[in-house]
Amino acid sequence: MRVLVACEYSGRVRDAFIAKGHQAISCDLLPTDAPGPHHQGPVEEILHDGWDVMIAHPPCTHLAVSGARWFKDKQEEQKEALEFVKLLLNAPIDKIALENPVSIISSRIKKPSQIIQPWQFGHGETKKTCLWLKNLPLLTPTNIVDGREARIHKMPPSKDRWKQRSETYLGIATAMADQWG
Repeated sequence: MRVLVACEYSGRVRDAFIAKGHQAISCDLLPTDAPGPHHQGPVEEILHDGWDVMIAHPPCTHLAVSGARWFKDKQEEQKEALEFVKLLLNAPIDKIALENPVSIISSRIKKPSQIIQPWQFGHGETKKTCLWLKNLPLLTPTNIVDGREARIHKMPPSKDRWKQRSETYLGIATAMADQWG
């Protein structure tokens, strides 16, 4: 199966699908953090290349409700971010999963198909994550664990905090590949 992992620089979801024998590529404006098939550039450049599945992680900077106090100052950025989400959701790909934290996608485009947490997939942390699904089943939890902590929320400021906060948990990436592959 040909899998496009849009807006991913970490390679985690891409590598989970590759480990299951699929032809997967990540795509991001940034270079990949992990060696492997990666298209550095706008996803629009490869969106129409005949993919079977797309897992998309559009930037949440202007969408996540965690930044609601700044919404009044970024109306244009939000409009552009929502247009990008629509582009991804309407891509000519049969199976699509779009992942984002709780955001204005829910009120401006549509409600998520599912909300998951890292602690449902082997990580003792909380980070409510929404999934908008097209022709894919809901993700089934694989390893419910205790010790639920808001580590991501409590992360101290740093130069790469944004990057750490956006990485997909390995348990979730593996579940995506196992269940959607």
